[in-house]
Formats: sequence, structure tokens, C-alpha cells
Amino acid sequence: MTLRNRFTLISSLSFGIVSIITSAVIFFAYYDSTKIFYFEKLRNTALISAIYYLEKDELPKDRHAQIKKEYNHLIQNNRVAVYNQNNEVTFGHNVNDKNIKLSHLQAVRNNKGIQFMSDNQFYYGIFYPDNQGDFVVFVKSSNDSFQSQILRLAIIMLSVLVVGLLAIYFLSRYLSKVVYKPISNVVERINKVDYNNISTAITSTNTNDEIEDLIKSYNKLLGRISENVLLQQNFINYVSHEFKTPLAAISGNLEVFAQKDRTPEEYREVAKESLDHVYEIENILNNLLLMSGMSKLESSHKLMRVDELIWKIYEKLEPKAKENNSSIKIQLQVTKPTLLEFPGNETLLYLALYNIVENAIKYSYDKPIVIILSEKRYSQLYIEVRDEGRGIPPDDLMKIAETFYRGKNVDSVKGSGIGLSLSKSIFDHHHIAMKIDSEVNVGTNVLLEFPAHS
Repeated sequence: MTLRNRFTLISSLSFGIVSIITSAVIFFAYYDSTKIFYFEKLRNTALISAIYYLEKDELPKDRHAQIKKEYNHLIQNNRVAVYNQNNEVTFGHNVNDKNIKLSHLQAVRNNKGIQFMSDNQFYYGIFYPDNQGDFVVFVKSSNDSFQSQILRLAIIMLSVLVVGLLAIYFLSRYLSKVVYKPISNVVERINKVDYNNISTAITSTNTNDEIEDLIKSYNKLLGRISENVLLQQNFINYVSHEFKTPLAAISGNLEVFAQKDRTPEEYREVAKESLDHVYEIENILNNLLLMSGMSKLESSHKLMRVDELIWKIYEKLEPKAKENNSSIKIQLQVTKPTLLEFPGNETLLYLALYNIVENAIKYSYDKPIVIILSEKRYSQLYIEVRDEGRGIPPDDLMKIAETFYRGKNVDSVKGSGIGLSLSKSIFDHHHIAMKIDSEVNVGTNVLLEFPAHS
């Protein structure tokens, strides 16, 4: 069932149920009020009839004649029965009415009045004490007029209900067309999207409503899908390019080496070169596998010391820095030792920080790399990794954290384009903000902003 049909059905059913309930309440309220009105009218007739028949001996003849003239249309002998103490009709011609039973007469004497309906007739009885004795006066009236009114009301209300249902049905169909027209437009736009360029977003409606939210969510989804597709494409390109070099070196060395006998030193040299290439491939694959599992990483955080991680990285990379005629300097500017304690995955954070410092060493000149641990506002820990190397061009700086992307000025420096994007993923997982500022031939500054301590 389409949304339009569902909207029409729900609207019609809702209106129908509400209308039926409302009509039933109105109908029964009118029924009761009309019945009360008829019985009240009969009560007045019974009282006038009692005065007419039983007060005749006490009223002047002219006054009695006047009453008879004024209320003659109400007092009809065939509709009035005045019962004496012996339950005999003494006045009126409504004699032997089978609907008026002894129980009714007794109920009138006990309760001073009674009303009921029987055989399409309204009956009303009153108790009237007089100097001639105690009497019970019963009057009756046909309920044809009452039933006619009720029938007319039922027909009117049923007609209104049917017309209302038809009106709400067609109105719902029209409104559903108006309401869901934007959705139809969105579906049409989606169907026209060129899936050869999946990153193309559909245009916004600028209506600030649910349709606008739907378009934004769709565009975000397209963006994520596009990123994944681009990542896969880059992965294939990267693997075909980066893996080809070490594999070609390994196969080339082995082919040349197999052409003649070699000395033990030559065997060891070729084996060492081949192992280095194998380790390079293994490192790339490990980083790729780690990145693929970042989104599924469970929270296995433990409280650790960030400064201890920095010193471990220093011990590991200081020899490499010396090979590049550089050095690593650490500046600790934290006065609150508790800021150096951070809940996280120690292995991942070590890897992320290691990649940042290693990049600084790779692309720096003979000047030292400086690592600054400082505290700033809101009790936050900041780590800065500064180098005075070749820097990053502005065009590359926008994309430098993307997977497999490498700057144009890396020259012969080896790299996979994974390290920085892997570090960013790890920092994002730990809610650590990373900001990179760089200027060509001046240097690069990587700023890490840790979450504020509670």
C-alpha cells in the first residue's frame, strides 16, 4: 500500500470513527431530551385534566368554561382516565386501557407520579388528592410524532455521515497528493542521479521540514558511499603501485641472484633486502587491516600516562632521527599531573603518535623535532609536534589526512599514505581533535587537543 493510499485510508477511518461516535452521542442526547419534553408535556396535560374534572364543583361556572375553552385541545376524553380509590375510571373515556395496570396505579400512589412507553404510546400518571377523594390521573399520547422526529434525525445524521466520509476521502486524496508531492520530487531526483558519479548530491528544497532532512540524510549517505567507493578505488591503485615496487625488487634480485653462484656475503645481502621489502609489505597490510577494524573496535580503554607514551616513542625514534641528522626534543609544560592521565587504548594511541612523530622525522631537515605537552583552558591537555622541514603545500593540506593520499613534494621519501589517516581515525575514536598547520619550506605543526577532564 502506497503512502498516499495509507494516508487516505487512515484519514477516512479516523473521520468515520469520530463522526460515528459524535453522531451516536448527539442522537441519544436528542432522543432523551425529546422524550423528556414529551413526558413533561403530558404531565402538564395530566395536571390540567385533573383541575378540569376534579375542581369543577369548586370553580365558578364561567371560570370552568374558560379553562375548558383554553385547554380543550389538550383535554380529550378518549386520552384521559381519572381513577378513584377503587381503581375505577370516574372521568374520561380512556376505559379498560390494557397498558395501565394495577401496578402502575399503585406506583403513582406511592411515588406521586409515573411515566412509561407502551404500544407506541406515551403514558403519564399523577396522584391528585381532592375533597372528593384521592385520584390517579393518567393521560396518554401517541408517539408517532416522536418517532417521526427521531427518524428524520437519523436520516439527516446518516446522510451527513455519508457525505462527510465521501468529502474527507476525496479531500484526503487531494491533500495526500499535495503533501507527498515533495517526496515524489525527491524520488524523481534520486532516480535521475548519475550513478557513475555517485558523489553528486541532489539539490535541497530549502523548506526546513522533514523533506529537507531526508535530502540531507540522503546526501550524507551518498557522501559516505562515495568515500568508501573512492577508498576502494584508491586501495586498488595503491596496492597495484606500492606493492609492485617491493615485489619487483624481490623478484628481480632473486632472478639475478639465481643466474650464478654467489658468496655467503651476497646471499646475506640479498636476503636482507628481500626481507626489508617483505616487512614493508607486511607493515602496509597490517595498517590496512587495523584501519578496516577501527569502526568495530570495542571500548577497551584503560587509564594510562600520555607522557610515558611520548618517552617510549622517543626511545624508538631517536636513533632514526640521528640517522637523518636531526633530533627529538620534548618539552613538558604541564603543572597538573592528572592531565597526563588519559583513558584510552594504549597500543592504538602509541601507533597514532608514533606515525605523527615519524612523519616529522621523515620530512624534516637537519633541525630538531619538538614535542610539547602543555595544558590550556578548561583543563585540557595539548600535544604539539613541530618540525622545520619541507612543509605541505596548501592544496595538499586539505587532503593530507585522506587514506592513500601523499603530498606532491614527498619526492623519494618512502610512505604508504596510510599513517596519517590511520592516526586521525585513532584520534577520532578517542575524541582527540587533530589540527595540522604547515607552510612550504618552513615546517609543519600538528596540534592534538585532548578532551577536557571532568
